[in-house]
Amino acid sequence: MKQVKVNPYQVGLVFKDGAYRRMLREGKYWLWNEDVKLYDTTTPFNPSVELNILLQDSALADALEIVEVKDTEIALMYQDGLLKQVLTAGRHAYWKSVMQYRFVKIDISTPFIGADIDRSTLQNPLLGPWVRNTVVESYEKAILLIDGRYTQMLEPGVHYWWKNKTVLNVAKVDTRQQQLEINGQEILTKDKAAIRVNAWAQYVVVDIEKALLQNKEYDKQLYVAAQLALRGYIAGYSLNELLDKKEALAPAILARLQAEAAKLGVQVNGLDIRDIILPGDVKDIMSQVLVAEKKAQANIIMRREETASTRSLLNTAKLMEDNAMLWKLKEMEYVEKIADKISNISVSSNGALIEQLRGLFAPSNK
Repeated sequence: MKQVKVNPYQVGLVFKDGAYRRMLREGKYWLWNEDVKLYDTTTPFNPSVELNILLQDSALADALEIVEVKDTEIALMYQDGLLKQVLTAGRHAYWKSVMQYRFVKIDISTPFIGADIDRSTLQNPLLGPWVRNTVVESYEKAILLIDGRYTQMLEPGVHYWWKNKTVLNVAKVDTRQQQLEINGQEILTKDKAAIRVNAWAQYVVVDIEKALLQNKEYDKQLYVAAQLALRGYIAGYSLNELLDKKEALAPAILARLQAEAAKLGVQVNGLDIRDIILPGDVKDIMSQVLVAEKKAQANIIMRREETASTRSLLNTAKLMEDNAMLWKLKEMEYVEKIADKISNISVSSNGALIEQLRGLFAPSNK
């Protein structure tokens, strides 16, 4: 015989030869050939034997709160108003004591979360293994596919779903204006000149369903469409025509590309030709042509100036022919220019030299 003491907030389960006999509450007891297992009633009940056997005792069954969770469910266990545990499929037992328990069962057989579950609960780390989420930024749009089937459009924000065997995919698209670089395009012109073209385009995705559901890799298809639009237009003109119509190339190519982009759910807002790169031999020829044109222009200007100078001399000669004084002034101008070139003048002659100079500079009385 032995004495057993059951303290407050404890329960004792009596076993004899491994078989459950009865439950003991707070107090002191004398036992003969029996064993007692003590349980703390402030913690969940984890029996050492099959729970169904213990529940056959009505007193013990009344002392326990049983929570049964199905395979497609989870249960949130709140203790004193705080989430303490997530219960999975099975039978769970808790002592009815000073601890206040609350249980919320949730069906997770579908991925959609009911409105009665708030975000703070979903963000609790305890629910991490059962919740999946995705963030759609303010500049994005997304579509939701469940088991490969399009379900709905997702607006910007944080979206949550239950994690189960359902296959769930989220496809996103950036709705901001984007740049498409089309560089190093080798193209043959109508006259078989091989040129290289660098271009760019700006586009916006306007129909996400068409872009993602009806087309695979819409951005790569847009790049190919831009290539074909460039080649299709440029190949119809000769090199000289392209160089002359360089400013008109972009609008024409843009119109072609916009029609193809609309099939992809994309709106092309702009396109421009950055460079038209000529082959080395063609570039040399073009340089020679340019030099020849500039030389011809220079010769024309020189001839025009010579003509103007000759015309000016002719007008001066006519004036001098009609005016003797003007003739003398012109002679003095040239003498002055000659004198500027001479540092010293030595004069040695008879008086006739003075008369000659007077005759040269003095006006005639005739």
